[in-house]
Amino acid sequence: MRPIRLYIAASLDGYIARKDGAIDWLSMVEKADEDYGYNDFIKSIDTTLMGYQTYAHVLSFGAFPYNGLQNYVFSRQPRQADGNSVTFVSEDPAAFVRRLKGQPGGDIWLIGGGQINTLLLNAGLIDELILSIIPITLGEGIPLFSGQPKEVKWKLQEQHAFDTGLVQLQYRA
Repeated sequence: MRPIRLYIAASLDGYIARKDGAIDWLSMVEKADEDYGYNDFIKSIDTTLMGYQTYAHVLSFGAFPYNGLQNYVFSRQPRQADGNSVTFVSEDPAAFVRRLKGQPGGDIWLIGGGQINTLLLNAGLIDELILSIIPITLGEGIPLFSGQPKEVKWKLQEQHAFDTGLVQLQYRA
C-alpha cells in the first residue's frame, strides 16, 4: 500500500496558517542553501492531496507548483477543471484515499489543511507525519488538526534541530 505522508509546518501553538490562510511567518526560518529536506521529500512522492481552501491559497502564490504530479483537491461542491493539473474530488475523502492507497504508484503527500488532515487522521489513513515546528506562537489560526481529531499514538523516527530554530520531527503511526 502506498503511504500517506503529512509533510507540514506548524507554529509552536499548533497552527498551520493564520486565520486568513496566510503563511508569511514561515519566512522567519528561510535560509540560503537550506530546504529542510523538502527536495528529497518531493522526489519520493508522485501524488498530492489537499483541501479546496489550501488549493486556493496555493494558487494565490502564482503558478500551480505541483505540475508533473497527480494532484487531488477535495471539495464539498463539484468543481470544473480550471486548467491546472488537478482532479477535483467531491466524494467522501476517506473512501477515495483508501482506494488510492491500493493503486500502484509512489508515496502520497497530504498537503493539508486542517480539516482534511483530521478527516484522514480519524480514518486511520495517515502513515507518516513530518512536522516542522516554527519558533513562533500565533495565538490563533488554522490548527494542524481541526475539529475533533481522535487519539493516535505516534512513534518518533527522527528529529533534527536547525540553527534557524526550526525543529523537524518525523513520526510513524
